[in-house]
Parts: sequence; C-alpha cells; structure tokens
Amino acid sequence: MLRHNVYFWLNADATAEQRAFFEAELRLLPQISYLAGGLIGTPAPTEPRPVTDHSWDYSLSLDFKSDQDHHFYQTDCPDHQRFVDACKPLFAKVLVYDTRPL
Repeated sequence: MLRHNVYFWLNADATAEQRAFFEAELRLLPQISYLAGGLIGTPAPTEPRPVTDHSWDYSLSLDFKSDQDHHFYQTDCPDHQRFVDACKPLFAKVLVYDTRPL
C-alpha cells in the first residue's frame, strides 16, 4: 500500500467561484474506482503550535493498493490529468508526501 498526501495552497486572489470549482474537482479524485480509499480536507481549527501548519487550503489523501496503481495515477490516469489541467492555474503551491505504512 502507498498513501499519497497532497497539500494545496491556492492563489491568494482566487475568487469564491474558483475555490468552489477547485473543491468540486478535488472531490472527484477520491472516487477513482481502483483506489483503496481517499479523502479531502481543510485545516482543522486546532490550537496554533510551533509544529502545526495551518497555512494550506486543501488536502488530498489517496490510498493505493500497489506502487503500480500509484504509477498509473501519476502517468496515465485521465481523471488525475484532467484535474491537473483544470486546476493547476489556481495553485500557488503544492506539496506531496508519499508514505508507505510500516
């Protein structure tokens, strides 16, 4: 299994309509049929602490059953490519943390 964690910062001048569009597109990704699971989120209203980063706008976490499924998602998945093509102009910053459970 591999967990693909993505954090998105949208452009500071993104309109409410653009944010709604981004969120609607993001909601489609966890529905990809071959995923083991997935979810999206926004920063939780937890107490500020030196180790807590609340600066991002949205997160995406996708669980892949295999490295091959993850590779397909990155290189050949039409749903992922459509999302990137449609939403990339809205990104100010994106960070990816791919994790393999111990």
